[in-house]
Amino acid sequence: MYDVTIRERVRNLLDSGETISAVSRHTGISRSTVRAWRERPDHPVRRVASCPRCLEVPELPAPPDKYAYLLGLYLGDGYISSIGDPSKQVWSLRIMCADTWPGLQEECIKALISIRPDNKVRMLPRQGCTEINSFSKHWPHLFPQHGSGKKHTRLIELETWQRQIVAANPGHLVRGLMHSDGYRGINRVRHHLNGSDHWYEYPRYLFVNESRDILALCGEALDMLGVAWRYSKPNTISVAKRAAVERLDGFVGPKY
Repeated sequence: MYDVTIRERVRNLLDSGETISAVSRHTGISRSTVRAWRERPDHPVRRVASCPRCLEVPELPAPPDKYAYLLGLYLGDGYISSIGDPSKQVWSLRIMCADTWPGLQEECIKALISIRPDNKVRMLPRQGCTEINSFSKHWPHLFPQHGSGKKHTRLIELETWQRQIVAANPGHLVRGLMHSDGYRGINRVRHHLNGSDHWYEYPRYLFVNESRDILALCGEALDMLGVAWRYSKPNTISVAKRAAVERLDGFVGPKY
């Protein structure tokens, strides 16, 4: 069942003088369906969940906290690819989740369902991990960072509306980033003192990503949270100060 925004798009194309065949090519909708809509313009349309970015007046994805979390997962371990007939423009959002963290997988599934409640979510076993995916025509609209090639080889910038969501939910973005390419562990440091070795341990967070743009987005969100951080390597953000770790624990915590 097509949603009302697609029906309106077809009607606008027909009103502009486009032929049934041309509209079918533009939208991927069969000619028989386009013809039926032209001949019965007042036929009621079942209103189903639509893409908030495809409305005449675009809206923010809801709930925004779940979107910010899912954005973090996508930027870290997710990608979007087309499936099936290219003319129908159906896309798969795929997020790889390590089998070591079943709680993370469940949180990912809940986020996907909350953003696209009418789309099925699948769990596909892969070597050492599980691919969690969902099909929709609207994933590139919801995640416009989609593009050809690996993320670290192309520019990654947030749209204005995405920045609005992140500004209100920086902790959820960081949680998604840390759940994908992040780590909270114990660092052990050795000091040689008075002829013997002394060790001390402290917790820290590391976020590793090859994209400078994604690293910068993580750093910006940490700044919003008031969490001190630094680059420990060119591809690694480190949060190691005690107060900063304690602050970040309130948003992320260990994987589970």
